Amino acid sequence: MEEGRDHAREQPSAVAWAESPLQLLCVVEACHAGLLGAHVRVMSRAGSRPLAATRRELSRLTLPAGLEQAGPAPGPPKPRRGVTWVIGDAFSGRVQARWLAALPGRIVVVDDGLATIRLLELLAGPPGRPLLRARAAAGPLRSVLGVAAGLRLRAAARSGRLTVFTALPVPDDLGRAVRGRGAELVVHDFAWLRAQPPRRPRPQEPTVVLGTSLVRNGLIHRDRYLAWLAGVGTAGPVAYFPHRREDPGDLERVGAQPGVTVYDAGIPAEMTLRGLDPGQRVLSLPSTAVTSLRVLLASRGVTVEAVDVPDEWWTAQAAPSLRSHLSMFAHHDTGVTR
Repeated sequence: MEEGRDHAREQPSAVAWAESPLQLLCVVEACHAGLLGAHVRVMSRAGSRPLAATRRELSRLTLPAGLEQAGPAPGPPKPRRGVTWVIGDAFSGRVQARWLAALPGRIVVVDDGLATIRLLELLAGPPGRPLLRARAAAGPLRSVLGVAAGLRLRAAARSGRLTVFTALPVPDDLGRAVRGRGAELVVHDFAWLRAQPPRRPRPQEPTVVLGTSLVRNGLIHRDRYLAWLAGVGTAGPVAYFPHRREDPGDLERVGAQPGVTVYDAGIPAEMTLRGLDPGQRVLSLPSTAVTSLRVLLASRGVTVEAVDVPDEWWTAQAAPSLRSHLSMFAHHDTGVTR
């Protein structure tokens, strides 16, 4: 972590752009870790109810010194020359266009779910591969932008101006390959959030289920998932915290299941559920939240269980590479003993 602090001393200020609640939370964690300098101005995407709820929740907590929540904006800010630029979605066309049109002093990439692992794989791979989402169907112009953005980001890595800040389980060989390209890879454990008081009130149900985007994305069969959830509900009361991209019609069906109460989530599960008590448990299909909640809840005696997806749940759209990526979150042991 000392290397990151050295960078921060060289860069006295930073501007951050967050497009999801997790990105916003991880900007706060990067500031707390000393990676972003003395003053950090955070802007977030306008028109997002979950982001607005997360901003309100953050305002009630003790934020790191020098962090300023600047409020919502219609698009990413243009990074000024020499200022550290903090982003989460490195695959956003608008973000890529911004960093091609400017010369930020450093680029810090914070977690954006599974896309973070794909970004690391692309950084470690051949130099000409475009920065595009795993299942993106890009046209010629978008592909050209992705290639140009990839070249610029890899150049930043070679010159020591790229940091990836993540709480995800990065395989050792991938981490070595990324560092070999010159990028700084900093792994964190939500130190800032763990130091905040538990959020109250908390759900009282003994079992908490995290919702998933896999159904809406067409990757698993809806009926198989709902049948599994109904089975969980027969064993006792269940608190269901939806994924921010779940279909409203699906949530109606979830709420109709006996024993299942659907909560209005909005803010990241890491913030909502950090106050769970011993005896409660969290169930989730494989996701990045499994790793972070294990870190946050280990000291509280709360079990976080990742449910393996049976083969018959997957649709034809779920590529083997996606299934492999998700399995790392199901079986990763954080080793946390706090």
